[in-house]
Amino acid sequence: MIDSLIIIPTYNESENVSLMIERIFSLYSHFHILIVDDSSPDGTSLFVKELQKKYNSNLFLLEREKKIGLGAAYIAGFNWGLEKEYKFFFQMDCDFSHDPKDLIRLHNVLKQNEADMVIGSRYITGVNVVNWPMSRVLLSYFASKYVRFFTRIKVSDSTAGFNGYKRDVLTSLDFSKIKFVGYGFQIEMKYRTWKMNYKIKEIPIIFRDREKGDSKINNKIIWEGVFGVFRLVVRNILFSSEFKRKK
Repeated sequence: MIDSLIIIPTYNESENVSLMIERIFSLYSHFHILIVDDSSPDGTSLFVKELQKKYNSNLFLLEREKKIGLGAAYIAGFNWGLEKEYKFFFQMDCDFSHDPKDLIRLHNVLKQNEADMVIGSRYITGVNVVNWPMSRVLLSYFASKYVRFFTRIKVSDSTAGFNGYKRDVLTSLDFSKIKFVGYGFQIEMKYRTWKMNYKIKEIPIIFRDREKGDSKINNKIIWEGVFGVFRLVVRNILFSSEFKRKK
């Protein structure tokens, strides 16, 4: 039985989605893929449906009526997967900034019980970013430093989007309490996992800027992450029970 689900959120990724799906399945036979598409105007979901004819038992599509944020897309994907029997869940981007070859390394960390959450980290061994403008590198790098300083979380790349979770971590989270959509969502998932005393491990990856399509990062998403850190810390102080594992 397949025990691992890769969740890939998409919005206007018609140039990448077929290539990514084919690439993953050319490398591995022990992963399922769930594409969570936010009604992309460019017809991303149509490309997925076409490939479902080829990978009918391994490729799934969850279509949402409108674009309401990365965090909501992942939560929808997590809930979809938790209704099945998957043991391991992985987050990754569709634009090849995350190398599918690294999936097996993330999977092995969870499979071998080295951690409950694994992070494909750009900064655990220096700065491993290719083709990003220096302004983006500095913003991302110092954002993680900033998060670590204020929250005390022992994570070098708190905004990383290439992550893996054991099922128990996700079933212990109250998704209704998670409101952030971009950088803030990635930070909050790590912070809540850490506060629940799950073990987190970072492994180094090489992050490459997308070659096709447009980035979804904007100033609103960036500032959400900046101010969201304070909100998380304050909520933990005022409502500490919210950050404990669900029973």
